[in-house]
Amino acid sequence: MIPSPRKHQIKSIVHADTTDEVFDISDPGTGKTAVRILVFAKRRKAKGGKLLVLAPRTLLRNVWFNDFKKFAPHLTVSVANADNRAAAFAAKADVYVTNVDAVKWLAQQKKPFFDQFSEIVVDESTCYKHHSSQRSKAAARIMKFFKHKALLTGTPNSNSITDVWHQVFLLDGGRRLGNSFYAFRNSVCTPVQVGRSAQMVQWQDREGAEEAVFGLISDIVVRHRFEDCVDIPPNHRYSVEFEMPPKQREAYEQLKATQMLWLKQTSPKATPAVLAINAAAVSTKLLQVASGAVYESPDKYHVIDTSRYELVLDKALECEHSLVIYQWKHQRDLLIAEAERRKIKFCVLDSKTSDIKREMYVAGYQKGFYRIMFGHPMNVAHGLTLTKGTRTVWASPTHDLEWFTQGSRRQYRMGQTKKTETVVIVAKDTYDERAYANLLGKNVRMTNLLDLFGQS
Repeated sequence: MIPSPRKHQIKSIVHADTTDEVFDISDPGTGKTAVRILVFAKRRKAKGGKLLVLAPRTLLRNVWFNDFKKFAPHLTVSVANADNRAAAFAAKADVYVTNVDAVKWLAQQKKPFFDQFSEIVVDESTCYKHHSSQRSKAAARIMKFFKHKALLTGTPNSNSITDVWHQVFLLDGGRRLGNSFYAFRNSVCTPVQVGRSAQMVQWQDREGAEEAVFGLISDIVVRHRFEDCVDIPPNHRYSVEFEMPPKQREAYEQLKATQMLWLKQTSPKATPAVLAINAAAVSTKLLQVASGAVYESPDKYHVIDTSRYELVLDKALECEHSLVIYQWKHQRDLLIAEAERRKIKFCVLDSKTSDIKREMYVAGYQKGFYRIMFGHPMNVAHGLTLTKGTRTVWASPTHDLEWFTQGSRRQYRMGQTKKTETVVIVAKDTYDERAYANLLGKNVRMTNLLDLFGQS
């Protein structure tokens, strides 16, 4: 049986009849994918045409292909990736789903190739928020071939209001926010000098920037709050402090004071130095030391202390099923070692996890086979429904608000019936605290914009 759309989804379907350009910034878990499928199915029945979907690789089969089977099983779907792209697009189908980097290949195609398509959907459109990237430039070149366009994201301005510019440009070619990114930035941001040189500036959102952008793009924006659409217990977020042991504290303070950490080895001739040469590098190294290790090179790290991961596992095991999110290779290794020591059934989602294994692990987690799922935020932030679990534990902070917001909502979704929690582990009196404060500041700015559309 095909699921019936919810009340808020019907509103989105009706809205699609009034505009050819849609920027859907509804919360994760509100069913944006289902809406676009139902909209296309309705249009195809009336006027024909085909659909092109651009999405992160992990969403191609696990979300789009499976959701088409659920909501529009009469439509045929061809999934294209780097290995089968030409053959997949040559196949006869109603819908073609491919990864976000395929725009470079698509941009090389001639106009007759695009004549078959009436509509394009870009899922997780923040993949194209950087106007100067080759991927974003390629996306801009192909958008003109489509009559109906829809962009989907739950985190439209996770860093700055300027994140919105290129996403809207993809939809309207500059009609609403202008043709120049720099002109737009100058109108909504203020430069603040952050270094000795006058050219070393950081652009900060001006007061009222969100309201200004809201007024310009409100006609194409769809926004539904998760809490308004689904009747489930709220998600509670709280911090758990971790007191670093003396050895770890000593290493942290040494690095903080000198920007250099000498790693004493058993051999007197082997004392490698880890040097942080700028502010960004210092903050990264401080976060690493606070997490219990420091990297000599991208692939070589030195463990200082592992007690933090005992606490992470303790918090995860307070619930029957949990998602634990880590930042670095050493964290994955130490978490796995601690889980194996405790004889816990777990699975890992990272960049090396194949699509087949990813689907198997998610299904196993949802059936209760795995007590814990470990994952890097890049690999768990999108396209996962983990409603079997009730707690998300962040082993260390991330700088990326999109990852943090999306990763924290994998369990807080449609189908959840229990109270959920997001737990952040914070090393006391360390850069951990500043990192989470920075995330909170970014989140306030993004929420200001989202709330404007939520009221419209």
